[in-house]
Formats: sequence, structure tokens, C-alpha cells
Amino acid sequence: MCVNMSDLLQELLQQEQSCVFDKFSNDDALKLGLLILENAKPYNRPIVIDINLAGHQLFHFAMQGTTPDNDEWVARKNKTVRRFGHSSYYMGRYIASQNKTLEEKYYVSEQEYAVHGGSFPLKINNVGNVGTITVSGLAQQDDHALVVNSITQFLGKQ
Repeated sequence: MCVNMSDLLQELLQQEQSCVFDKFSNDDALKLGLLILENAKPYNRPIVIDINLAGHQLFHFAMQGTTPDNDEWVARKNKTVRRFGHSSYYMGRYIASQNKTLEEKYYVSEQEYAVHGGSFPLKINNVGNVGTITVSGLAQQDDHALVVNSITQFLGKQ
């Protein structure tokens, strides 16, 4: 883990640069969603996994023990990534580094957007951000790490 905020922000941006797909299909969403589910087992906590491509939900799974509140967190985190083009964790840490709240910095409601870790841009090479890959249910840094580590693992298998 990074020692200071500047290093953490740089690490998070580097993750966004390296976690890029050459292509992404409905079958890829299923495989990645199931990989995230498998990688979540050591946490021994219920999570929701959500994968969207161009506004189309391709994968969604809510483990036993989750609630509709997790789905609300997913929706708010997804909205953050779609609006700002960065992971929800990056946005939260960036805004914290400015000593501001989301509402103070961007004049948007924290009831509609969540700048907590767990939603990551689904980016395709030479195309850009086309969707979101999101987890809700763990501590924000763990939600984020689960998504990033799973994407990295998935890309290594392609």
C-alpha cells in the first residue's frame, strides 16, 4: 500500500492505464463476473458484482446476505465512473486530497453518486471507457482491489 496520497493516486491511475481490454463480449462479462465471485471467497463476506457495457447490464450477481442497499451502492458507484471516467476509488481519494466533498468539488449530490471504492472503468483499447465493473459489500479498498486483481488475472488468461 502506498505511503502517501500522491503515490496512491498515481498507483490508481496506473491501474486504469494497465487494465484495458482488447475486446469485451457478453461471454467475457460472464467469465469475469464468475472470476470475481471466485476471488471474493477468501473475504467470506456477501458482495454484489455488476458488469455493464454501454448501459447494458451483462452480469449481475448478489450473494446470499446482500441487500437492496448494495444495489444502490453499485448504481451510485457506476454513475461516478460514467461521469468522471475514473474508478470510484480514485475519485474518492482525489476529492479527499483536495479536502473537499463531492458536492463541494463538483456540485453533484452524494445521494446520486458514490466516491467509494469498487467501480472500475471497463476500457477497450483504441475505444475508451465503455462500461463499468463494480463490486459492493467489502471495505472500499477491498472492493477496489478485488475488481482490479480480477481484471488483471482475467487479462493474463486472454
